[in-house]
Amino acid sequence: MSGELTLSYSTLAERAAGITLPAESADSEVLVCVQGDVSKVPLDPRWDRVVLVPGRGVARSRNAAIEHSTRRYLLFCDDDVVVCLEGVERAIRLLQRTGAAIALGRATDPTGTLRKRYLRGTRRLSVLNSAKAATYELLVDVEQVRRVGVRFDERFGAGAPLHLGDEYIFIADLLRAGLRGYAVPYVFGIHPTQSSGSAWAERDARVRAVVFDRVFGRAAPVLRLAFGFRHRRRLGGWRGLVRFTRGRTVTSGH
Repeated sequence: MSGELTLSYSTLAERAAGITLPAESADSEVLVCVQGDVSKVPLDPRWDRVVLVPGRGVARSRNAAIEHSTRRYLLFCDDDVVVCLEGVERAIRLLQRTGAAIALGRATDPTGTLRKRYLRGTRRLSVLNSAKAATYELLVDVEQVRRVGVRFDERFGAGAPLHLGDEYIFIADLLRAGLRGYAVPYVFGIHPTQSSGSAWAERDARVRAVVFDRVFGRAAPVLRLAFGFRHRRRLGGWRGLVRFTRGRTVTSGH
């Protein structure tokens, strides 16, 4: 089963040495997408290919993975995630059985605790229930993704000016292109407790507001209000909720 899988790691040159491969990864393709001085990357003989990605922003590396993967299924990995192949293989079987293109799994912290609240059981994905996606929880049928021509919006994500939301936008674009996906109760990896998605400073709130504009267009203020009301304490109370609901706009093109 893992012979049909590409594990794609997005990393900076100075962080590449920290990539930890799962013990059972011999049959999987290991693709390492590197930003920075690739000559400084200590090559691991278990890596199948290293792709130099120009510019900045992790979304560029995700798009490079879509272009360079040679297997049917692609798991997007950060350089600090430990992949749990058993869960990924169960998700591949679900994609094969259903013909869906997206499986959104789960992650734990190093203690084995789930990193956040997840949808219960196996649930059909929609633009209303996939906003909390992390990239290392995302498995796709790369052939279907290429067929509809959807890519990560490179204005969003770590390293870009709009440093959050690239995963959610990608899923929303895939769903609106007619592809199907499921949230599944399988653990895809182990990741440190802190991540960019858990930040709630004023700058983070502003970027989240832009993400809602990108996904929902004119309907964004209504969705921001509903989301902001649930998270008003994190947004700084009622004043923060008002600022978030007013938001700001961004063009919807790529």
